[in-house]
Amino acid sequence: MPQDAELIFADHVGRFYARHYGFPPMAGRLLGHLLVCDPAQQMIDELSDALLATRSAITGAVKPLESYEPARRTRSAGERMDRVSLNPAGRQPHNFDATPHMEHAALFREGLALLTDAAPARRAPLEEMVALAEFLAERLPALRDEWHAHRDELRASGKLPRSDS
Repeated sequence: MPQDAELIFADHVGRFYARHYGFPPMAGRLLGHLLVCDPAQQMIDELSDALLATRSAITGAVKPLESYEPARRTRSAGERMDRVSLNPAGRQPHNFDATPHMEHAALFREGLALLTDAAPARRAPLEEMVALAEFLAERLPALRDEWHAHRDELRASGKLPRSDS
């Protein structure tokens, strides 16, 4: 793949993750690059050159990717520089976690308690948000299990490669 095409892809991923998930654009660009770069592990200087960015921008972009787990930083014994790569564990679907939705429901119920005597129209938005949060908290674990079963079928059929994690 030509370098220009890789950079354009990284830019597209950066814009997508910034728009939909609030990632800093450089973090999304870095993720995009890590998805297509060769070798799969790259030092900060290599990432800086590839993405036409400063070392500090790359270092700053690695931090949120490590926090959300799609990337990891490693260093072999005797090396003075970190290597950044995709994190195999980061491919697991963290967005199927029901916990934030349970917390949302509790938070919205707290708001409803403040509106006990309020008109139904005033309570309606919070009641709907509680219902949605509870629905998601209930459904996401089953959806995660469905995904795992589907992924396993795809791997067994050869449509997806076996996981290296």
